[in-house]
Amino acid sequence: MEIQSGSSFKPFLPADLVMLIAGWGGVGWLVFFTLPTVWQRWGFFLLLTLALTGTALPVTYYLNLRFPSKPSASQSIILRQAIWLGVYGSTLAWLQLGGIVSMWTILGLGSGLITIEYLIRLRERARWQPPTIDEVTPLQPEG
Repeated sequence: MEIQSGSSFKPFLPADLVMLIAGWGGVGWLVFFTLPTVWQRWGFFLLLTLALTGTALPVTYYLNLRFPSKPSASQSIILRQAIWLGVYGSTLAWLQLGGIVSMWTILGLGSGLITIEYLIRLRERARWQPPTIDEVTPLQPEG
């Protein structure tokens, strides 16, 4: 399904609500009711990725709707971009445990993920398919 100017967020809504409730609810439960042992930390990063992805999904949908590309972004592209943001936030949280997060780390990791997404979209655009007979419009006689 291609994103059109009049399309709605309804196909994303169930997944977004599940990710938001499970992610932020799980992060809150882990922070307030558990001790930071190994499995709880990994659960924290998993749930934080889920929560940030659910939070970023409406934003990426809106940005792809506001700034359309050629070809238009499909549902899988919008979800992939939201997942990138979730992974970015969780990676920064993980690096913060070691105290190695700096402005250069934030900018370098962000620019690396943006470059990866750009190259994936470039590959998708490069996979050109010739038009079928039904897509070719016949020439109309003048007059």
